[in-house]
Amino acid sequence: MERAVTGLAVTTFGPASDAPAMLAVHGITANGRSWDTVAALLPGRRILAPDLRGRGRSNALPGPYGLRRHATDLAAVLDADGGGARTVLGHSMGAFAAVALAAARPDLVASLVLVDGGFPLVLPADAASPGDVDVSRLLGPAAARLELEFADADAYLDHWRAHPAFARDWSSAVETYALYDLVPVPGSAPPRLRSSVVAAAMLQDGAELYGPDWYLDGLRAIDAPVTVLRAPRGLTDAEPLYAPGALEGFRGLVPQLRVVEVDDVNHYTILFAERGAARVAEAARAAPSTQQGS
Repeated sequence: MERAVTGLAVTTFGPASDAPAMLAVHGITANGRSWDTVAALLPGRRILAPDLRGRGRSNALPGPYGLRRHATDLAAVLDADGGGARTVLGHSMGAFAAVALAAARPDLVASLVLVDGGFPLVLPADAASPGDVDVSRLLGPAAARLELEFADADAYLDHWRAHPAFARDWSSAVETYALYDLVPVPGSAPPRLRSSVVAAAMLQDGAELYGPDWYLDGLRAIDAPVTVLRAPRGLTDAEPLYAPGALEGFRGLVPQLRVVEVDDVNHYTILFAERGAARVAEAARAAPSTQQGS
């Protein structure tokens, strides 16, 4: 079920309940429907999956964007849901937004489950500072689609089917997620379609994934349990976002960190393929929270 909550569009999975819901935060060019596979493996849990500002059904919300703005929006969603600490999941950039939320509003976060994200990325060799990073190049096909228009939904699905991350893992969940992302191009004739993602949101958020000082301070301040799941392959099914062993190095910032290695997935299929989503769901079940049920 999709509804608007304090400005953000929010998809709610699971049964109606008065128990605090889990919060699930999507990635940099994604939307709340990226959590469909995980939610299906947690049928007894209520999960709130918002579309972040500048994406999905929240794409008309104005900037500025950035992780702290997302944290404010997410806190409003949880306050509207009754407040209280609960498990917060985040994938990719959404994991960074989850950390920003935990730093700003620790009363709302009982535990963090971070999926291939949440810890500062290593700057590319040709970048002297985060401002030098070409976020579009980093994200590859996911970012390239933001500049494209499509004649119909089938053409858009064909674009996604060609994405190397889904070469052997196309599914109804990926299709639902992709179709949810489509919006009309205003004034186009004949009518054309495009991604809902606002390019400025992607660029502003992407610049904060390399560990600004305020973000490092936020990581140090987290008292809640933190689990991070690592994919051995990256956004184009090649080099991983985090090299083997790199996440263990962040225990100096987060001593309570638990690292989970997920076999045979990439940055997307850790969330969309059942073999990856099952590990995410397992971590969510195990995370200390105020949740009840299975």
